[in-house]
Amino acid sequence: MKIRVGMGYDVHKLVEGRDLWLGGIKIEHTLGLLGHSDADVLIHAICDALLGAANLRDIGYHFPDTAESTLDIDSKILLKKTMDLVRAKGFELGNIDATVCAERPKLNPHVPEMKECLAKILETDVDNISIKATTTEKLGFTGRQEGISAYAVCLIEKS
Repeated sequence: MKIRVGMGYDVHKLVEGRDLWLGGIKIEHTLGLLGHSDADVLIHAICDALLGAANLRDIGYHFPDTAESTLDIDSKILLKKTMDLVRAKGFELGNIDATVCAERPKLNPHVPEMKECLAKILETDVDNISIKATTTEKLGFTGRQEGISAYAVCLIEKS
C-alpha cells in the first residue's frame, strides 16, 4: 500500500458585506471573508493538502484567482474538482485533520455540519474528516479579527 501525506494552509481577510463560508456551509456573522471565490479558507486549505499529497502543485495553479471561471465560485466545486484530480492519479482519501483559527464567531457548534458537508463532497465517511476550531488568544491578525486562517493535513492511499 502506498500512502502520502499533504499539508495545506490558507488565510483570508474579514470584511463587511460578504457572507462567511467555512467548510462548505454559510455561517451567520457580521463579517465575511474576502476573496476571488467565496473565500472558504477551510476548503482551500484542504484542497492544498490533497493536491500536495498527490504532487499536483496547489490550488492557485489549478484554479487561479485571475480566471473569470473561478470568480465568486463556490469552493465546494473546487473541492470536488480537486478530489477528481487526486482520484485520477489513482489515490483515495484516507483522512483529513483540519484546524480553523478564528476569534469569532464561535465555530464548534458548526463543526458537525461542516464535517457532513465535506464528507458528502469527498464521497467519504464523516469519520474520515476531523475539524477543530481554535482562537489565537487575541494575538496577531486573527486575534484582532482581521482574518481567518485554516490548516489541513491529509492522508491519501493508492487505490
